[in-house]
Amino acid sequence: MGDLKRTPLYDIYKKMGAKTIDFGGWELPVQFSGIKEEHQAVRERAGLFDVSHMGEIEVAGAGAEAFLQTLLTNDVSKLKPGDAQYTAMCYEDGGTVDDLIVYKKDADRFLLVVNAANTDKDFEWIRSHAPAAVAVKNASNDYAQLALQGPKAEAILQKLTEERLEDIGFFKFKEPVAVAGVPALVSRTGYTGEDGFEIYLPWAEAPKVWEALLAAGKDDGLLPCGLGARDTLRFEAKLPLYGQELGPDITPLEAGIGFAVKLDKAADFIGKEALAAQKANGIPRKLVGLEMIDKGIPRAHYEVYKDGVKIGVVTTGTQSPTLKKNLGLALVERTAAAIGTEVEVDIRGKRKKAIVVKTPFYKRS
Repeated sequence: MGDLKRTPLYDIYKKMGAKTIDFGGWELPVQFSGIKEEHQAVRERAGLFDVSHMGEIEVAGAGAEAFLQTLLTNDVSKLKPGDAQYTAMCYEDGGTVDDLIVYKKDADRFLLVVNAANTDKDFEWIRSHAPAAVAVKNASNDYAQLALQGPKAEAILQKLTEERLEDIGFFKFKEPVAVAGVPALVSRTGYTGEDGFEIYLPWAEAPKVWEALLAAGKDDGLLPCGLGARDTLRFEAKLPLYGQELGPDITPLEAGIGFAVKLDKAADFIGKEALAAQKANGIPRKLVGLEMIDKGIPRAHYEVYKDGVKIGVVTTGTQSPTLKKNLGLALVERTAAAIGTEVEVDIRGKRKKAIVVKTPFYKRS
């Protein structure tokens, strides 16, 4: 695996015996102890993820907010300093450039956290649209990011900081927060469907904080987790993954993240016209949940049929570790998207029965 980028924690995984894979040009751990075990730890206790591969882009200067309003689908004007927001960037035709989180640091300073494999593309897209007064910086090499997720996340992190974590609400953040003595941005966000935090800190300090968190969480059953569990967790919670549920040919409306598209905000944004037309005419395709009736697992790219006609494709599928069922997310024609619709998934040349079910598959109580 030559030429792959590595996070500051690479040597620690190797020592811990993690199995690594190439993920968007990064050599990252797919698992430490096992995907199912790590998945369960996050649902019941807590898990720690290295997500330092994610991209960070700083947008600052007079007019930064007005500029982001023309670029992002959500309404940035609703944010106060200390607020985070899930949003997307679209092409003129409504296809998705990326989905991301925007952090409002103060009136004219924002941090955009984007998908790792899209960082360079996103940076170019943002920079090419930015007015002269707005500075756009790819700061990805400055930030490491750790995600501490699960019902015990707050109790574990609280051992390492004086900051009252209960005061940081969902999609809120504080900085600087000293975590194990390291100044960090701490946000109550995540990609698992559980409560938890994402901790942004200086690149070189990540190993120290990783070790401190694992030590602090030892008695609570905290496990280090890889990308495998991150994927099954986000899948159960129906959180989209770019390149699967979202992409240049899939709009945010089709992907089921219409809540992050504000067609009524004052500013026109790139792709607004196409999305408004799609909404008015009814979205042609819809992301739905599938549960297999016949044996088999509906994997990504498997074709979906109804009455012998191809109506869509599976975007992600697995045996759900929490629900112990064979489930999939599929992008299908609107006419076949109603809950209870029976369809067939082509699994290695055999058509297997499945049914459209409610999503998300998992919601924490």
